[in-house]
Amino acid sequence: MARVWAAVRPVVKSIVAGGLVGVTIADRYASVVTVSGASMDPTFDPEPGNRTLVEKLCLYRYDFSRGDVVVFRSPTDHRELMVKRLIALPGDWIQVPEKQEIRQIPEGHCWVEGDNAAASWDSRSFGPVPLGLMHGRATHIVWPPHRIGRLDRKMPEGRIMPL
Repeated sequence: MARVWAAVRPVVKSIVAGGLVGVTIADRYASVVTVSGASMDPTFDPEPGNRTLVEKLCLYRYDFSRGDVVVFRSPTDHRELMVKRLIALPGDWIQVPEKQEIRQIPEGHCWVEGDNAAASWDSRSFGPVPLGLMHGRATHIVWPPHRIGRLDRKMPEGRIMPL
């Protein structure tokens, strides 16, 4: 039995160490998230199986920019991750076209919307999202192979009101 353990021990040790390093990287620096649904079409295909690289260093100082694609916990179901485009930051004034109103984004919150407004459940439905629910910024599409590439930062025109 001692011989078997002596032979298996280095393998088990490597697996445990590799697992700990992998969990640390996924928790602090970057991870891959599956994107499904039509709310971010055409940025992501509506068919299931899209995967995006999520950078998490932006969380340390809430270093987000308007137009970033962000990943966050749903404000209504914290088990669900959502992927949307960040439209407005704390203190911004935003025009909500469906309601013909202008709203100020409160401190500690942001406004997110899907690229496909007709199929998106976003801040127009549930209001500003607390920055504490953010999981990171999507930077690249990593699957499917024919879509691999960097995600562009885009902003809808005329939505943010100057101060």
